[in-house]
Amino acid sequence: MKRVEGKVAIVTGGASGLGLAACHRLAEEGAQVVMADIAEEQGAAAAAAIDGAEFARLNVSDEQNWQALIDSVVAEFGRLDVLVNCAGIVQLASIEHTTEEIWRKVNAVGTDGTFYGCKHAVRVMKPAGSGSIINMCSTASIQGGPNIFAYAASKSAIRGMTKSVACLSTQEKYGIRCNSVHPGNMETPMLRNMYNIVAENDPASAAIMDSLWVGEPVDVANMILFLASDESKSVNGAEMVVDNTTTITEGAVPKPD
Repeated sequence: MKRVEGKVAIVTGGASGLGLAACHRLAEEGAQVVMADIAEEQGAAAAAAIDGAEFARLNVSDEQNWQALIDSVVAEFGRLDVLVNCAGIVQLASIEHTTEEIWRKVNAVGTDGTFYGCKHAVRVMKPAGSGSIINMCSTASIQGGPNIFAYAASKSAIRGMTKSVACLSTQEKYGIRCNSVHPGNMETPMLRNMYNIVAENDPASAAIMDSLWVGEPVDVANMILFLASDESKSVNGAEMVVDNTTTITEGAVPKPD
């Protein structure tokens, strides 16, 4: 039997990056995956290439969108077992240069989107007495960073949300697990875009980035798969770091030879 055979999962940000990698692994291991994203054309094309997956348009910053999507998934499949809140954006700016527009845009997708997802997943998982919510955080919520102020703040909020949902579920005996995943640098479109911006404005910093360890999206997808599966039935409210010791090593973790 496959590791998530028969489970129904929603993955936000499913059209690319870590979300897409998670969709592939969950589907490979038997889940029915709903790939939710605002990028319709890209998401539909990606879903068409994955057996056991379908695409659904979702604006994660709109609560009514969330309610409609989750209700439609339950109506179609009879259940929701897994929610992966993976949608997120980053804009490079220190607190000195973070405008209200940047702050609200980053937090609308990351913070608000995760809040709405958790809220409505709990609503439909609670009657079933089971479920796994997996929130994408980042090592930015552990270390911070001078030029990712809004992003680090959003990920830190998601870290707190995760633990609060987990505690509620345990104390009220809802049977829902809620965990966060904290990747370091991963080879994704988001990281490549950040690199291009840095290279254009600060070549010296880009050269340093060239020498750092970068993981693969499947590394994070495998952690998501574990948390979605019954193998992690006693893991609740945990911070699962996927960073090859980056947050605990003195100095930088070098790129492998």
